[in-house]
Amino acid sequence: MAVEWSRKRKRWAGLVAAVVMAVAAGLVWFKPWALWVDETVHEALPSASTPAAAPTANPGPSASATAPVTVARGAFISHEHTTTGTVKIVRLADGTHTLRLEGLDTSNGPDLHVLLSDAPVKEGTAGWRVFDDGRYVDLAKLKGNKGDQNYPLPADVDWSKYPGVSIWCDRFDVSFGAAALTRV
Repeated sequence: MAVEWSRKRKRWAGLVAAVVMAVAAGLVWFKPWALWVDETVHEALPSASTPAAAPTANPGPSASATAPVTVARGAFISHEHTTTGTVKIVRLADGTHTLRLEGLDTSNGPDLHVLLSDAPVKEGTAGWRVFDDGRYVDLAKLKGNKGDQNYPLPADVDWSKYPGVSIWCDRFDVSFGAAALTRV
């Protein structure tokens, strides 16, 4: 009887250890606490450095050439998580482009990225998993799930070939929200 009791104890101890390890692994993988922790970012629109010019009394129309110009924009729709805000492609005075998120509000989550994609932005579950199917550019990890933030576009990327922007959860291959870009 003592041998049987010892075997049962070992089985229970093994089962408890396996359950504890499974729960710990699940917590590390899913990071459920991220859903309740907001990261807010408030970045100003970047200004590119331009060569200094001699000041003039009447700057005229050429002065506006140094101001950032919005060349495309879109509004987020929700996918896996409620997502709102706008996205812009801004051309800076030096000719570089930046993707700007304004008023972003989405859930936080594990391994969120900002993707430019050639996939069409679709409402509902049909649009949840399409952004890494074709061509896409992973711009960077999402800096925060709320606020205004900038992501410089690589010089070799023709943003016009990527009409969709997604807040992409790389861990679970799902879009939290997406926006279709329209030229301005």
